[in-house]
Amino acid sequence: MLYQLILSFSLLLLAESRQPCAKRDLGNGNIVCVCNATYCDTLDPWKRRTPVGVVTVYETNRDGDRLAETKLKFADNIDIDSTDSANDVVVVDQTVTIDRNKRGQKIIGFGASMTDSTGFNLRSLPESAQQHLIDDYFSANGLEFNLVRVPIGGSDFSTHAYSYDDLMTDDFDLNHFNLTADDHNYKIPYIKLAQKVSPYKIKLFGSPWAPPAWMKNNSQLIHGGYLIGEPGGKYYKTFANYFIKFLDAYKSNGIDIWGLTIENEPKAGNSKTYGFNCLGFTPELQRDFIKKDLGPALHAAGYGTDRLALMIFDDQRTQLFRWSSVILADKDAAKYVTGIAVHWYEDKDTNVGELDRTQAIDPTKYIINTESSNCCHDLGNWVNAEAYAKSIIIDLNHQVRGYVGWNMALDLLGGPRWCGGKADAPVAVDAAQHEYYKQPSFYSLGHFSKFLAPDSEKLAINEDKPLENVWSTAFERPDGAVVVIVFNQSADTVKFTIKEAINRWVTHTLRPHSIQTYIYYNN
Repeated sequence: MLYQLILSFSLLLLAESRQPCAKRDLGNGNIVCVCNATYCDTLDPWKRRTPVGVVTVYETNRDGDRLAETKLKFADNIDIDSTDSANDVVVVDQTVTIDRNKRGQKIIGFGASMTDSTGFNLRSLPESAQQHLIDDYFSANGLEFNLVRVPIGGSDFSTHAYSYDDLMTDDFDLNHFNLTADDHNYKIPYIKLAQKVSPYKIKLFGSPWAPPAWMKNNSQLIHGGYLIGEPGGKYYKTFANYFIKFLDAYKSNGIDIWGLTIENEPKAGNSKTYGFNCLGFTPELQRDFIKKDLGPALHAAGYGTDRLALMIFDDQRTQLFRWSSVILADKDAAKYVTGIAVHWYEDKDTNVGELDRTQAIDPTKYIINTESSNCCHDLGNWVNAEAYAKSIIIDLNHQVRGYVGWNMALDLLGGPRWCGGKADAPVAVDAAQHEYYKQPSFYSLGHFSKFLAPDSEKLAINEDKPLENVWSTAFERPDGAVVVIVFNQSADTVKFTIKEAINRWVTHTLRPHSIQTYIYYNN
């Protein structure tokens, strides 16, 4: 009894310590949470064990709730009428049963990318607001991100186009390789701040957009193009050493890199109109580059697979199986590979099976979604939140072990982006007002990253009947908690029931256009 009183008091203190969203309604249902140098909303750290039978629900919805908390108990059954004629609301039932005997992949993590544009926008804020924003993404009071993609050199979301060896040509010994002011101003400081506040050891992985232009057969950072020559030749070997120079340079600045992808969107090599930093590979070229150049060079430099994750592809789902088949079928290349990276821009319901087919090629090689970004909606729009919720649940239900977004913070115009154009980010920065705005997509991501700790294990989840535009997934955390995440994109209210055993269930209202995370312990 004393223990329960102490626990209840502790939970009360935690609940009271949460800072609520400072809402700003921008009209048309667009709502943001405003943060500045002196105030920002926070989230509860999920480091506590609730009593058996207690279910905590967090909800984000189009009406403006942001991870709002509700406490339930197993065997609770909210009485919801099948129709609500006064409000013309249709109510449908769905029961999902958790099957602990069928388990799947373990989570590696969730996160985003430390682009130059993210760092540029962070730097435009007062220092205390910068700290708030880093806390929002990485601390126990924030999203608890633990995966971070780091562009190797410049990307399209930089203030200018660059690589790490632009001053000379034919610098095959990379004597003029240097990190730039962009690394020291926009990446390294904020990576270190994130590492300080994170409850996890952050896994950083690098991705190049383009090598120095003198290595390419079109002599440009942009407009497609491939490395000069063939794998095994001096240009490919120099590019392999370019990765090692990057790893060593970041290490000398106190930052260890966990992994690499070989090239961002390598299919771009065939496009002479591709307007930003790029480099082309075919599956066969990437296979041969790995086994002849990059794999041996990394191993010789002390970055073997026991220390460094090497991920292939890093492009769209439509070509995922083909590329993986070509590379992983070659044992001399596959021995250097630990994972497969994929982007979301060509995801469709009709090609989701490519994830399962790819995982079946070699179940020891994990799949991570390494880039996702929306464009271009009004500030505070709800559409992006739904896009993330659907994408992540579907990916998790089809073997994916990690999910990494693109920019963490952009300005009100969706930049800066040196090549023009813009994108959306979960956080929009208004440097002139010394504040930033957490969009609905920020909280949508939190329904996953906040509760699916690293090594959480997939549980089978069986629906009594499929509902159009309703998706769910389930995991067991390392601490024994079960997490169920459900997303309702429909206009219907769902009477949603989680069933653990014959006489063990909990029912709750799943409102239209809402995302819910349920978390509970069984012992």
